[in-house]
Amino acid sequence: MELPIISSKQQLSRIRHRHLTCFLAAARELKISAAAYALNISQPAASKTLADLEKILDTRLFDRGGRGGLKLTPSGAVFLRYAGASVAALKEGLDGLAQARLQGTSVLMIGALPGVAAHFMPAAVQEFKRDHRTIIRIITGPNRQMLDQLRIGELDLVVGRLARPSDMQGLSFTHLYSEQLVFVVRADHPHADDDIFDLSLLHQMTLLMPTADGVMRPVIDRFLLAHGVGALQNSIEARSPDFCRQYLFESDAVWMISRGVVEHDIHDGLLRVLHVDTSDTQGPVGLTVRGDTHPSPTLRMMMDTVTRVASDFALT
Repeated sequence: MELPIISSKQQLSRIRHRHLTCFLAAARELKISAAAYALNISQPAASKTLADLEKILDTRLFDRGGRGGLKLTPSGAVFLRYAGASVAALKEGLDGLAQARLQGTSVLMIGALPGVAAHFMPAAVQEFKRDHRTIIRIITGPNRQMLDQLRIGELDLVVGRLARPSDMQGLSFTHLYSEQLVFVVRADHPHADDDIFDLSLLHQMTLLMPTADGVMRPVIDRFLLAHGVGALQNSIEARSPDFCRQYLFESDAVWMISRGVVEHDIHDGLLRVLHVDTSDTQGPVGLTVRGDTHPSPTLRMMMDTVTRVASDFALT
């Protein structure tokens, strides 16, 4: 007896928004419990939603591992590209309706890494707001998290470092400038005037650095390893620039961070850059958007403004 063939039209009529959001959360977290937590639903509810979606599609989207672990199947990887695009398109439509209700006032959701948010983005937003009524919302967070938000339409643009190729699937990057890491200390630090800072001294000091999920952390780890600096017993990992800045002011610690995060502090004489050659940490900073949609006119104008202001800051 032949099984009935379910048409794509029939499948589409049965797929609900909750199926897609649950699938996208599971693909992002690769763990049932984490996906359920992100969606604020119970783990059994998340498991059932994924099972229902697989039944509708008549294919496995995930391989299940121990302790609720998940791995996308080839079919799941294909579906991921289109599920993310469809949710993003739906959000754009809803945003369009909301903007119409606001009598033409649009909203731009922009993700910015701390170095960008602290450096030239305030000037870019200020220039843009002079000629536009658009509401600007700046979101900061781990680079990978913001890219995931960009894929599903929660963000319109991400300004920051170019991510690893595996994290850039379905996204498009436009280069703005290149930036490198620096070692900074408070202005009156004992080693602020060293002709060349001896990196081996880090074993006797406290080194502040981004958390493991930060886009710059792999660059930092590679740099330290390449220069013979092994595991540091007295390091502090922090995501907050404000915490690191205040910690420096109150101690003899050293902070390894993107120059853009501390550019104003260096210019104002509050922090000093140690004499360490970090040229091999240089990497591209730019604009990332979804590759499957065209930027709206408002977003395009914002991107042009950011590009122009970055150039005015002599970063290109």
